[in-house]
Amino acid sequence: MLKHIVMWRYKDGAEGKSSQEHAQWMKQNLEALVGVVPEIQSLEYGIDEMSTPASYHGVLTVVVADAEALKCYANHPEHLKIVDYASKVTESRVVVDYTL
Repeated sequence: MLKHIVMWRYKDGAEGKSSQEHAQWMKQNLEALVGVVPEIQSLEYGIDEMSTPASYHGVLTVVVADAEALKCYANHPEHLKIVDYASKVTESRVVVDYTL
């Protein structure tokens, strides 16, 4: 199994929304992929509560079978809609993928 972790810092005011509103939008839309994208074995999106200078606004954890499943997830049309939104509102993003 492969764990895919992504953290985002959102641009406050981008697309007329606050960074917290972006985090809420991402949570709602990413969690809606469960049952739609067959490669997803588990998915969790958390919103930061501490707001420290080192904090990112949101974190996604997805478990898939392998690198090929991650590629299918990444290219799924419903996921690509979220990628499009995120590209407009993201200040920075970090990713880690590792085998369980």
